[in-house]
Amino acid sequence: MKGKIVVCRCEDVTQKDVEESIAHGYADIEEVKRYTGFGTGPCQGKECLSVVAALLAERGDAVALAPFTSRPPLAPTPLKHYAALAALDPASEEEP
Repeated sequence: MKGKIVVCRCEDVTQKDVEESIAHGYADIEEVKRYTGFGTGPCQGKECLSVVAALLAERGDAVALAPFTSRPPLAPTPLKHYAALAALDPASEEEP
């Protein structure tokens, strides 16, 4: 059952996926993120980063454990907040 251990629930990334990315030569946490997609879901890595870091730590490479690049929004943001921004855009106002 080792291959069925889910390390990223948001993106359905398994331990086997992470191990395959390492076997393909992706050596650090950023490369593994880009290959597997872990850490790109709603939690932005809050749930899975430590698990993937532990899998990389088993290899003994401290450089591989540098934090990955997160992309905004860093916290889940309701769409209503983005919709409200349109009202603040002066370019969206019609001229009389």
